[in-house]
Parts: sequence; C-alpha cells; structure tokens
Amino acid sequence: MTRVAIPFNRPNLAGSETRYLAEAIAAGPLAGDGPFTKRATALLMKLLDAPAALLTTSCTHALDMAALLLDLRPGDEVVVPSFTFCSTANAFALRGAVPVFVDCRPDTLNLDERLVEAAITDRTKAIVVVHYAGVGCEMAAIQAIADRHGLPIVEDNAHGLGATYRGRPLGSFGALATQSFHETKNVQCGEGGALVFNDLQYLDRAEIIREKGTNRGQFFRGLIDKYRWMDIGSSYLPSDLLAAFLTAQLEHFADSQRQRLHVWDTYHRELADWAVQQGALQPTVPSDRQHPAHLYYLLLPDLDTRHGLLKHLAARGVHATFHYQPLHLAPAGLHFGRTGPGGCPVTEDVADRLIRLPLFAGLHGHELDWIVESVRSYEPRLP
Repeated sequence: MTRVAIPFNRPNLAGSETRYLAEAIAAGPLAGDGPFTKRATALLMKLLDAPAALLTTSCTHALDMAALLLDLRPGDEVVVPSFTFCSTANAFALRGAVPVFVDCRPDTLNLDERLVEAAITDRTKAIVVVHYAGVGCEMAAIQAIADRHGLPIVEDNAHGLGATYRGRPLGSFGALATQSFHETKNVQCGEGGALVFNDLQYLDRAEIIREKGTNRGQFFRGLIDKYRWMDIGSSYLPSDLLAAFLTAQLEHFADSQRQRLHVWDTYHRELADWAVQQGALQPTVPSDRQHPAHLYYLLLPDLDTRHGLLKHLAARGVHATFHYQPLHLAPAGLHFGRTGPGGCPVTEDVADRLIRLPLFAGLHGHELDWIVESVRSYEPRLP
C-alpha cells in the first residue's frame, strides 16, 4: 500500500533565488551577460579552477558550440560512449560527423579507455568523455591516447560538478568541457548550462558563436564601434534572470552537496547487505576519485528483477527509474553513427539492469528511511 509519495527529483532552493531574481528585475536589463551572468560565471570558474567559461542555455547547447568550435565536417568521426544521453552524440551528428560508439566499463560505467584506441581512424577529430554519476573516467589513460593521436578531448561533465580525479576537478581535463544546470543536476536553474575553456584558443570564436555569429560582445566592451555578422552561430546566451537563480545555487553549493552526500552515503551503507543477498551491485568509486553524489544506482541481476523492484517501489510511493538506453542501438544511432570494434555488450547489459533511486538535497528523515526500507523489503519471486 502506498504510504508516502517521494518523487525521483525535487528541485532544491538554496534560499537566495527569489531575492536575486527580484534584484535582477529591478536593475535590468534582463538579457544575458548582465551582472548576475558575470557573478555566476566567476563562481563556476573558481569551482572548476577554469581559466574561462561561458554560460549557455543548456548543456546540449554547450555541446553544440563545442562541435562548431572543432570545425567538424561531414564524414569526420568523434569517439563517444554509447552509455550516455543523446545530446552527447547529437551535437556532433548535427555537424555531419559520425559518432563512433564505444562500450563502457562494467565497474564505473564510464567510457572504457581500453577500447578507445581501436575506435580511432584517420577521420577521428575528437574524443568525448562522460563522467557517469560524477565518477571520473580514467583520464590519465584517455589523455595519453588523445596526445598520441593529436586529438582534443571534450568533457561532457553534466554529472560531475564538484567531483575530482586524482585531486583535480572534473571539467578541467578537456580542451572544452560542458556543464548542465538542468533541474535534476546538483546545481540548477531549471534549464541552463556552460561551456568551459581549458584551452583558450577556442574562447574568442566561442563568444561570437554564442551571440548569433556576431562580435556583439566586443561591441559592448567598447572594442569596436559596431558589431557585424562574423561567423555561424546561434542564440546560446541565457537571460540574466536564469543567471540570478544560478548565482544563488552556486553560492550555496557546499551546503547542498553535504545534503546530497548524506543521501548517497545512507543508501550505500544501508543497502550493502541487501545488495549482496540479492546479487545486486552498488556504485564503484575508485580510491583516486571523489564523486559529487549526483545519482545513486543499483545494478540488478536481470531485467525481470529490475521491473519487479520498480513496480514494488512504485506501489510504496517511491519514484525510482532506469537510465540511458544504448545509443548505438537507437534508431538515430543506427542511422547517424557506427559502433566501434567489438560492439557495446556491457552497455546493452547494464542498460537493462540499472535502477536509480531518488536523490536530491532535502531528502532526509522519514522519506529517506522509507526509501531504504522499501528497497530492503523487496524479495524477487523465485521461479
């Protein structure tokens, strides 16, 4: 019987959002690159130890900008994981490039660095990594491969804000890195993102691309007397209202992280015995990495067990869910991409077995206890 209703995600309010929105409205103008855009950008750069960043309207648009900056052409190839959201591949397919899908590791579910080199051809133009659940990819090995082949790395860091690999922030490894501020992320403003520059050679052109292909930014800085259409581009600049909301979130990032880590740690501790008994796997976090508690997942023994647990939790008012489906098997993946050598059998397997539990700042007390109790009370029916 349903006793509580716990959503998969509940947007977190830090406390200053309403006041900052009112300040932005009172001060005007409301378009992008206003005072709050500058404040939020500075906070993000400090968090990532990044030399430059540009806020965007979404992580998807940040990826679109990355593809434009790489000057991809039809027939070029980009190595991407199959176990990720479609935006990771879409950005490059939109430029006519071919996403080459590579399998994930069975432990961290990240791009398997041992398979990357075999997927590289003379048409490869970039390697894209996604830090699944905010647990860093094997960046030392991937960077070595990229260096050998003279390829830039693009980090899709939608999950990884606040995480580290060998003491270094995720989002600081790729020549370009993207962030998401969707309402399901650790830092959120409803919809939003950022493009981070660890290689500054891309910055000047990125400012033009983000402003519809014009040098409008230079005009407003007083560097030119009029602005013109200089390059291809689109409207990727978010309103200062979104930046005001984002500023509040970034200022209180440490507090929200403490709350999220409490939820993650509770799941990991309280479900350990149940996982062993049921043959389920908990997340793997290598000792040289820190995760940001972006999500908590369980890998069930098989698809039927996952269906059973999802149904069991739903009956008890707990909204859990599965996650990515293999891009290499999706209709668009089959049409626009190709699969690297050896296929993606691990991706196909884990996509059928993974379940994500609710995780958000503010999830505590009786709600958290109820989720744990609900999972622990599930026993698959024997055949």
